[in-house]
Amino acid sequence: MSLFKRHRGFALAGGITLAFAVVSLTVPRGPALTTIFDFGYLLLTLSTGGVMLANAWSSHGANRRFWALMGSGCILWACNQAAWVYCEVLRHINFPDPSIMDVFLFLHLVPMIAAVGLRPHRHQGGQKFHVGALDFLLLVVWWVFLYAFVVFPSQYISLNVAEYDRNFGPLYLVESGVLVVALGIASHGASTAWKKVYLNLMAASALYALESQAVNLGLANGSYYTGSLYDIPLMAAATWMLATALNARASQPESAPTEGKNESRDRDTDTWGAMALRLAMLAILSLPVLGLWAFRWDHSPALARTFRLFTTLAAMLVLGVFVFMRQYLQDQALIHLLEDSRRSFENEQRLQSHLVQREKLASLGQLVAGAAHEIDHPLTAVMEYSEKLWSKERLTGNQDALVRKIVNQSQRTRELVANLLSFAQQGSGEKTMVDLSMLLQRSVQMRGLQHHDQKIRIEISIKPHLPTVLGNGHQLFQAFAQIVENALDALEEAGGGLLQVSARNENEEIIVQFSDSGPGIKEPHRVFDPFYTTKPIGKGTGLGLSAVYGVVQDHQGQITCQNKPEGGAVFVLHLPVASPAASQALAAAQS
Repeated sequence: MSLFKRHRGFALAGGITLAFAVVSLTVPRGPALTTIFDFGYLLLTLSTGGVMLANAWSSHGANRRFWALMGSGCILWACNQAAWVYCEVLRHINFPDPSIMDVFLFLHLVPMIAAVGLRPHRHQGGQKFHVGALDFLLLVVWWVFLYAFVVFPSQYISLNVAEYDRNFGPLYLVESGVLVVALGIASHGASTAWKKVYLNLMAASALYALESQAVNLGLANGSYYTGSLYDIPLMAAATWMLATALNARASQPESAPTEGKNESRDRDTDTWGAMALRLAMLAILSLPVLGLWAFRWDHSPALARTFRLFTTLAAMLVLGVFVFMRQYLQDQALIHLLEDSRRSFENEQRLQSHLVQREKLASLGQLVAGAAHEIDHPLTAVMEYSEKLWSKERLTGNQDALVRKIVNQSQRTRELVANLLSFAQQGSGEKTMVDLSMLLQRSVQMRGLQHHDQKIRIEISIKPHLPTVLGNGHQLFQAFAQIVENALDALEEAGGGLLQVSARNENEEIIVQFSDSGPGIKEPHRVFDPFYTTKPIGKGTGLGLSAVYGVVQDHQGQITCQNKPEGGAVFVLHLPVASPAASQALAAAQS
């Protein structure tokens, strides 16, 4: 793109300013010159506001709020200029001094200052808009208070035009200076696109602020008239802002995240936030100081002093409410942040526990496989020779009892070795589409038939039309049966109780829950550790739940265990629902 096309908006602004300068130098002072400049200035401010509002319409997030506030400021600016058109062009009278429209002129900078405070060049993340809206309202109230405290008494309470001009001019200059400084601070650390926006707006605002003071001096000494050379810099400032808005509409500057290599930008953000906080504190603390000044040292008429005192009290009340509301919103944001941090920490702990458990099971599986094979050979010989000795030799009663014990313990050891080999040889197995509803009902029915205690009740609550999962039906059935058996054993030891089995679909997962009313588990965080068992010696090996954990992990799921506050333990399984792509791929492979 050529240099002219990239900067055609600024070229247009320069051309418009030059045209007004030619008109000012060639057209004599009179109604024609006044009409050209009043209507021209009005059209420029309206066009600037319109383009900025159009930028807001096509943007989003903080960008939208930035351009909406900037456009609102320009519309207020245009309202003041419309009053000039009404007085000088339509009614052919001089613009009154003071005028109620001076309030619009003074307040038009407030939305612009608030817009810069949004810092749209930064990625806003989860920042809530209601805090920014509250800051904007606080800013409006503060500047309205300053205008009411400094200007209103000499404008409406006790009219004094000279004092009004002396008060309005410096206060307006301070307000304009705040906007210029805010734009300069915002440009530091901003991206290239946003830096251009800020710097151009800053230059235009500085030109406008200086020329406004020049116009006030011209009005004071009688050298100013509409269409004079005083108005050319004002036209230049307005067209400069219009060109900036047009250029931003073409380039579409976006917010940038402040992370990684942008650490300096993070520091700028912290500096900005700290400065804004200090300025807010100074604004609040200045209220009693101004009230004390009005009470002790203000030599204005009594009515004006009373108005200033009541204005200060009202501002203290309103700003105090805003401060408390903002603190409440900050507290709520902090609570949400702490909750998010807690959840993140718990998720990290859970993930770390899963990783440690998987590594533990993998290492143990290799060790167990080798040890089980080595133990199985001598154990087979011990059982064989013991059985021969028992069946062929004539043994005394004491010897016969000892041989029986050897055979029984050898058989128990053989079962343990078989369990070890089964644990070590866990594999993924062939996976198909599995209906968990059927597996749950079968596992509960099978284990329930083995426990004939009438004091134990089993309730099953399975949501209808559960989606299928991609898995190994045999492994999942064994896992469910193991959990049910453990729960029934716990209820049997407690003398009875209730086992509740439920399944539901939630967030593309099937959540299976086994909840019993037994005595609970002494160390629920260890139940998936190999060889951890609370059963008496000879009744459990401590490998059942470890195998369940491995099966669930192999199916890309999660399993947790915890004690319930009212008593008993609950096991919760999360198994992912089979995706349509996986279902189609499996169907294609089987066809």
